Amino acid sequence: MPAGRDGWFEAARPIRVDGGIRARSKRGSIGEQWWSRRFVDLLELVCDAGRLQRGRAYARRGQVLGLDLGPGLVKARVQGSRPEPYDVSVRITAYGADEWAELTGALGARAVHRAKLLAGEMPPEIEDVFEQCGLPLFPGERGLDMECSCPDWGFPCKHLSAVLYLLAEAFDEDPFLVLAWRGMARDALLDALRHTGGRADGKGGGRPALLDVADVPFAERVGDFYETGASPARLGPPADPGSPSDLLLRALDPPPVKARHIPLLDLLRPAYRAFAAEDDA
Repeated sequence: MPAGRDGWFEAARPIRVDGGIRARSKRGSIGEQWWSRRFVDLLELVCDAGRLQRGRAYARRGQVLGLDLGPGLVKARVQGSRPEPYDVSVRITAYGADEWAELTGALGARAVHRAKLLAGEMPPEIEDVFEQCGLPLFPGERGLDMECSCPDWGFPCKHLSAVLYLLAEAFDEDPFLVLAWRGMARDALLDALRHTGGRADGKGGGRPALLDVADVPFAERVGDFYETGASPARLGPPADPGSPSDLLLRALDPPPVKARHIPLLDLLRPAYRAFAAEDDA
């Protein structure tokens, strides 16, 4: 067995732990959604296959004691064969406020992307939007800065590999963690999209949004209250034929209204879809 970089040998079997994070996947590859598979594909491209395999075994055995994700940094502790767990860190570039203003503006200007994100979905085309802004969503081959306190000479070691696979599964559960790692938390992103939808730069410099209608007191417009607040010129071209039928419901903040304890949006969505089906017939 080869020596570690400090001359020590690490036993083949790690110390069993209780309460560790266990991978949901029991066999085969890890990562189900397109965004987590995209991350795993990158790992399998740049990392040693043998250590990745041992890392998967660590992840499935529950050897990772904790996983903490913040802007540009993931920290974890992994129990190996020695009594003291190893410290693991994985860093990428977190984008700043100006870069995220550009990104949210670009995403908000695309109605379908914006609606899907507001609905909690991650459209595959989002990666293209990031690339067009010159700000990649996923790190490239040299975009990961990884460290582990273990003495293993290989890189990345099995402890790092275990953390990376569990990170991919965390992305499966919550795609917004991918964006949070790049520096934009879910709530902040959704709030920015609600306020910048339809603008080209996220700061009001693009075409006015369809829903940007001046709020005029009712007493001042009794005569034309039921007229549209937007001129036909502002409506722009027809909606993308691939747009979801409930696009408007996704784009607006949900009203705090329920009927028989059922949220209003849950009642409206079937009606919108039925109307769309009649139009297609």
